[in-house]
Amino acid sequence: MGKNVHFSELGLVNTRELFKKAVAGGYAIPAYNFNNLEQLQAIVTACVESRSPVIIQVSKGARDYANATMLRYMAMGAVEMAKEMGFNLPICLHLDHGDSFELCKSCIDSGFSSVMIDGSHHSYEENVALTKKVVDYAHQFDVTVEGELGVLAGIEDDVVAEKSTYTRPEEVEDFVRKTGVDSLAISIGTSHGAYKFKPGTAVPPLRFDILEEIEKRIPGFPIVLHGASSVVQDYVTLINQYGGKMEGAVGVPEEQLRRAANSAVCKINIDSDGRLVVTAKVREYLANNPGEFDPRKYLGAARKELASLLKHKNETVLGSAGKA
Repeated sequence: MGKNVHFSELGLVNTRELFKKAVAGGYAIPAYNFNNLEQLQAIVTACVESRSPVIIQVSKGARDYANATMLRYMAMGAVEMAKEMGFNLPICLHLDHGDSFELCKSCIDSGFSSVMIDGSHHSYEENVALTKKVVDYAHQFDVTVEGELGVLAGIEDDVVAEKSTYTRPEEVEDFVRKTGVDSLAISIGTSHGAYKFKPGTAVPPLRFDILEEIEKRIPGFPIVLHGASSVVQDYVTLINQYGGKMEGAVGVPEEQLRRAANSAVCKINIDSDGRLVVTAKVREYLANNPGEFDPRKYLGAARKELASLLKHKNETVLGSAGKA
């Protein structure tokens, strides 16, 4: 990929000021995962139109899929696209669920402005050591780092866990102090994927008691929620209507996410909802237009619908609209 690139050369920002404003303002920055051009275009469109700052994030698998060099130019293109739309949109490029120092370093060297190192599956001591190693490297380049305490159940790319382990509030002060992380992902009942809870049972409320205890112990510190897709049922129904099999898919109620965004939670990750929208609209379009083979037609329909959903998230769920 040639020489190392600093994120400022791509027109990106890190999360430091974004989070400071979000904590003070009682809203959360949307962190939208993307895998391809159409998803990224929808994210930029939605955030420009709603005037919301945004974190565009990729997993290890998405980075491999898009190609690391291509991804760099896609991020730079997102910044320029926003400017062409008439708005200087604050965009952070973030690695979601980095699983090694080497991966985090590679992303930092290629222009990412923020990385997550997920050491939550290690022992506490190993998690601290790994996270601190990433922080020490990242901070040399003003790249911000997200760590994690607690384990979320579910499946997201290479991240797989059968059971959740709630974050232990008594560990957060020590973890933040020893690692120097800029934000902390916690586990309070969200989970990865589109099947977050058992079908036919009441969706359990998030553990706001844990969140409140964490806030008391590290007041004003940026907290992150992973696995926060609402799994909008209209899109699940559409997928099933046009040949899909997604019975029992259910997510986190939007009103619970809005409550979280009013607290110290200043970054909320949404991935599955974006996948569901794209899949639903592609299935619908091809079923209704069986002779169509132009990807621009069916992906264009998906892109438009995704932008509409993300505007809704910014305006009514995360509270980030008008904050850029």
